Amino acid sequence: MKLRVKPLDRQNAGKGIATLSRDAMSDLGVSNGDFVRMKGEGDTAVLRVRASRNRDRGSNVIGIDGETRKRIGTRIDQIVRVKRVDVSPASRVAIVLPDELRIEGDLASYIHEKLANRGVRAGETVPVTVGFNSLNGSSNRRIPVRIVDSDPGGTVVVTGSTTVEIVEQPPADEEEETSTEPPGITYEDVGGLDDELDMVREMIELPMRHPELFQALGIKPPQGVLLHGPPGTGKTLIAKAVATEIDATFQTISGPEIMSRFHGKSEERLREVFETAEENDPAIVFIDEIDSIAPQRDDTQGDVESRVVAQLLSLMDGLKDRGRITVIGTTNRIDAVDPALRRGGRFDREIEVGAPDTHGRAEILRIHTREMPLGDGVDLDQYAASTHGFVGADLESLIREAAMNALRRVRPDLDLEGDEIDAETLESLSVTEGDFRAAHREIEPSALREVFVETPDVTWNDVGGLTETKARLQEAIQWPLEYPEAYRQVDLNSTSGILLYGPPGTGKTLLAKAVANEAESNFISVKGPELFDKYVGESEKGVREIFSKARENAPTVIFFDEIDAIASQRGSGDDSQVGERVVSQLLTELDGLEPLEDVVVIAATNRPDLIDDALTRAGRIEQEIEVGEPDEETRREILDIHTRTRPLADDVDLDAIAAATGGFVGAELAALCRTAASTAVREHVQARRNGESASVDEMALTLAQFADAIREISDDDREPALTPAVEDGSRTAGPGEAAGNGDSGEAARADPWSHDFEQAEPVTGETAVENVQGTPTDHSGDDASNETTDGSVADETTDTSDGSTDDQETG
Repeated sequence: MKLRVKPLDRQNAGKGIATLSRDAMSDLGVSNGDFVRMKGEGDTAVLRVRASRNRDRGSNVIGIDGETRKRIGTRIDQIVRVKRVDVSPASRVAIVLPDELRIEGDLASYIHEKLANRGVRAGETVPVTVGFNSLNGSSNRRIPVRIVDSDPGGTVVVTGSTTVEIVEQPPADEEEETSTEPPGITYEDVGGLDDELDMVREMIELPMRHPELFQALGIKPPQGVLLHGPPGTGKTLIAKAVATEIDATFQTISGPEIMSRFHGKSEERLREVFETAEENDPAIVFIDEIDSIAPQRDDTQGDVESRVVAQLLSLMDGLKDRGRITVIGTTNRIDAVDPALRRGGRFDREIEVGAPDTHGRAEILRIHTREMPLGDGVDLDQYAASTHGFVGADLESLIREAAMNALRRVRPDLDLEGDEIDAETLESLSVTEGDFRAAHREIEPSALREVFVETPDVTWNDVGGLTETKARLQEAIQWPLEYPEAYRQVDLNSTSGILLYGPPGTGKTLLAKAVANEAESNFISVKGPELFDKYVGESEKGVREIFSKARENAPTVIFFDEIDAIASQRGSGDDSQVGERVVSQLLTELDGLEPLEDVVVIAATNRPDLIDDALTRAGRIEQEIEVGEPDEETRREILDIHTRTRPLADDVDLDAIAAATGGFVGAELAALCRTAASTAVREHVQARRNGESASVDEMALTLAQFADAIREISDDDREPALTPAVEDGSRTAGPGEAAGNGDSGEAARADPWSHDFEQAEPVTGETAVENVQGTPTDHSGDDASNETTDGSVADETTDTSDGSTDDQETG
């Protein structure tokens, strides 16, 4: 049966597998697990059959990997002959390993595992992965394992009962050894870029293989392709894969190697590269980071760059007389490339290679782990879903870091002084879920490193109260990502912007971090004053770059803290007009021609009256959510968060403290707990210095220490805030209290803990609050409630043992 060759599914590459459609399997009379023999222009190969998952290819295709295509001498879209073959199970297989292999001990069981379920025959060489950098002086992870004998003879399948023997026999001649080298980068090594790869193949493969088609149409074939996109997305990988698949000479040009201080030398080097390509056609001339050698001539200071650009233009115009030569250029700054290069007849097509989506990331992860021993419980799809903004290079770094974590576990068992690795240690290597989790915490998206602040680790459990605010944020940010089909059904676009406003310390920043974490989004934090620059246009450029990064790495939450500092009312009399230009740029980004898909802006301020009105109209930052002072129930939740990892004495009742801290915001409640803890440490150290018996295990925060903390944090200059906490022996939250009302009342301020706790009755569940009186003052209208005595803004964060954060904006 004749079938057309197509690339193999990436996760099956290197495993001796061929994929067929159900119709082709029926015509051949095979099912999953059977074997077929295929013959190309060169050798033959026996492969195990697996049903194809790609239903768009048609029924007359067979998917094989680059290694098999090279062995049988065929290429993609060529025709091969395929027939069913019966393969006997092998009782014994003898193999020969390379002499350079630096592994001691018996590798037979390890090789047996790698050859399991593969069809092999004597004289065949199978590339096998054995550890990391197993060959001396080579970074190739695959070694050639040569099959020298089998019982029975012919083509056999290695089963669980097959005995694998390693025998001493020199390799065959040098030519055979060279021919069994694994191929270079193939299409199976490029993941998440199917559309981009198809466009590049269309532009390069067709003109090189069938130039007569273009002659028949009376047109010139494309001369060049310009690949642009963020670093690490796979632009160079695509070029190398195409060169490998069409068996073309690959000539590389890099900027520093071309440039020379001698007049005319740079242009001469360029001409030499194109002359070499002409002598070895078909050829691909690959220019990496083309913006470095062909920048816009209007912006260059010297004449060297201008001469190089002119020479490159001349060489590309002469490609039609040079034979089958195509130029591929790559850049991540396409606007910096000279416009003359970007016209038709030179770089005929510009293809954007962006960050992969979830499906693409899953493909990339499977490519990098298909030869890795993964432990049970490793879910690559989960990591694909939680690595928004990761490009291919980042995912490769993630896999490498996970492998390094696995190596650290076996490092104590390695003989670092010796030259060989023990086979048992090699067999014990396994990358576990814990290795991946640790690696995920270490690796961040490279495209966001310039503006990336942190991966938020704040969850809704770290935010006390604010139930209604949480619900509105979930609806605005999480729902469009979790239920996109519902939004499409009713033609509803997600919210583009949210404004959180309220007094300092109420939890605005914490809410933004929590919603970004819960939505599994990237988080870009922008401090208002950081955007301003003394040079004209730089501030607006900073805004553009932030939104550009966010679009490239969507879904992303952009958080503008203190937005009133950069988006104040226009026409306020500022002579420099920088603020007005920044506001105009923000308006353009929020509802300009380029849509904000899966990008949400969250802005925070305690002065909403200062923000320009145009910024908060519908379609921009359209939702305004007030984050007010917490009520008593919310204060109780906040106290729970900040004391959950701190030991409390028996006399501490958090309900009583919550009742006595009316007007306190989340930041002050966090400071209250920190201050009480500091007092406990101070008393413990003092007791030890005085020679008293003091055990660390017996340390606990007492009610008296909380009382001292309230006195220390309270500001006597503030207005009275709250009704007394004691009313006829008990105090409960009134029905009128709600989030943000601050429990404000009419009673005059008293010492919050005016009763003597030394003389108070024991605290019980029924009398938890009867001895508590007075509260700190009201904070409403006090924008400086977070300021210290010297006027600076308190910004303290204390990590607790369970990973929660004592953030001053909790609540």
